[in-house]
Amino acid sequence: MKGYHSPQVDVRVRLNTNESPDAPPEGFSAALAERLARIDWNRYPSRSAEGLRAGIAALHGTAGENVFAANGSNEVLQTLLLAYAGSGRRVGLFTPTYALHGHIARVVGSEVATAPRGADFRVGAGAAARFAAAEEPDVLFLCSPNNPTGTVEDPETLLAALEAVAGYGGLVVTDEAYIQFTGRQPGSFSAVDLLAEDAPLVVCRTFSKAWALAAVRLGYALAPARIVDELHKVVLPYHLDVMTQEIGLLCLQDAAAADRRAAGIVAERERLAERLAKLPVQQWPSGANFILFRPTGRDGAAVWGELVDRSVLVRDCSSWEGLSGCLRVTVGTPEENSLFLEALADVLH
Repeated sequence: MKGYHSPQVDVRVRLNTNESPDAPPEGFSAALAERLARIDWNRYPSRSAEGLRAGIAALHGTAGENVFAANGSNEVLQTLLLAYAGSGRRVGLFTPTYALHGHIARVVGSEVATAPRGADFRVGAGAAARFAAAEEPDVLFLCSPNNPTGTVEDPETLLAALEAVAGYGGLVVTDEAYIQFTGRQPGSFSAVDLLAEDAPLVVCRTFSKAWALAAVRLGYALAPARIVDELHKVVLPYHLDVMTQEIGLLCLQDAAAADRRAAGIVAERERLAERLAKLPVQQWPSGANFILFRPTGRDGAAVWGELVDRSVLVRDCSSWEGLSGCLRVTVGTPEENSLFLEALADVLH
């Protein structure tokens, strides 16, 4: 097997890993230091992170028993697949999508079944239902907004997937790592809206993106209590250290900060899209903090290399299945985005 890697090089503008361009608000470090000063370092952390889970639950209007917290959403995914996939079981994916869904599935010994997304990189209700009925995956992943395409699925797609897997006892896992960048208004759709104790649904979220905590590694799942109980059987004891729990609790004191940060990033994403529309590239509408684009008349990998020569790093997706010639740019600071656009225009012209 090949590992999961994102090449890092020393450049002035690094826009390849979908991190937040903004740091946590002023005063965050000082407030955290006060919390850490009160820690008994010789004691284990709360094994089930009750306080943090209760805080996350309050954010979503649910109960702590419906929350599983872990070291980034990747550990959430790993724990889910250890519990519900593995040898003799099947994981379903709609490609192209987040590479770690399939990678972790194979690591735990699962068979991986895939179906291609449509020309617009969406799945659609009919395709979701047909794939689930034909393959009967034990775990079916839907990523919305999808990485690396940025596309957002409509509610009908998730409803069709849920109905299909319920017929044979499967589980739908919706990865919403980028949901804050969809520009959602109060009352608009998220998979969280469909959570219920009898629904075969898990929703994954992360603090790494809109919350600006990529360095911390904190993610969580919202799910029926019976599923959360199974995840706690599988995960290692004391897996979530005390510092991570304290940082999460501190951020939850001003949950609106993540939405404010996301709004600024969305505004910059739209500026990027407007400028890209004037260049010889094809781009796809994005509900995330990145844009997938394909240079027209130029080899994508070659364009990536020439951008690096100009000290700008984006993600080279050109060799990925279904993404021939494509590159993905993370939305950075206004200055970083302008430098990227200048470099790209120079390369393409």
